Amino acid sequence: MAKIIAVTNQKGGVGKTTTAINLAAALAISGRTVLLVDCDPQGNATSGVGMKGQRAAGGTIYEALTQAADDADRFTLPTMIDRLSLIPATRDLSGAEIELISVSERERRLERLLEPQRDRFDYIIIDSPPSLGLLTLNALVAADRVLIPLHCEYFALEGLADLVSTMRRVRAALNPGLDIEGVLLTMNDERTNLGQQVSRDVREFFKDKVYRTVIPRNVRLAEAPSHGLPAVTYDPKSRGADAYFAFANEVLERNQLAPAVS
Repeated sequence: MAKIIAVTNQKGGVGKTTTAINLAAALAISGRTVLLVDCDPQGNATSGVGMKGQRAAGGTIYEALTQAADDADRFTLPTMIDRLSLIPATRDLSGAEIELISVSERERRLERLLEPQRDRFDYIIIDSPPSLGLLTLNALVAADRVLIPLHCEYFALEGLADLVSTMRRVRAALNPGLDIEGVLLTMNDERTNLGQQVSRDVREFFKDKVYRTVIPRNVRLAEAPSHGLPAVTYDPKSRGADAYFAFANEVLERNQLAPAVS
């Protein structure tokens, strides 16, 4: 049974999509079957694995959500990475929140789409948009766990309380099994006092939910998307790729101790 992880942070620029595509790719390289679901209208996860503008037979995640589809196969594409599949997104997805606003059970569209895929994949990774709107709500309802990438700066901490509060409301009303998979510190600059202070504060608050692995600032992580590749395949020996491989290994280690919620 696949574990469904929503990569979520309503603040932009924290490495959310970079984390989603590199975690998905690293897990696939490690031998796991992975489905990457792009739920961000910017479509960066789609372009980040070299699939910009591509559509499956049924269309993209936009068509899947607006048509209340329950057969994800029609919207799934293979990628250039073995064992990694993708449900792509285009800018059409930006209209989905408006179109779904009057629809009953609109917050369960993604859950309905992904549930039948649990027996086909080991992991389903959802890249959600930098907001707490209907698309993110769909991701939280569909997910077993939430992975929170956190930029090591002060403003990144400010929105964290809102996300945790939203998670609590979703858990109470729509998804009682939802919990935090972990907090990943990203874009870390060890030389700054602020980065060190933020890291200490986050570890003190979230304790063992914070991953040991810290993602550094690294030029290869920024370059890789322009080549349509995750950093772990663009330059596997770079510091950024090395950190994401270590992070994927830590995710696998944790899940051996904490099985997915069914």
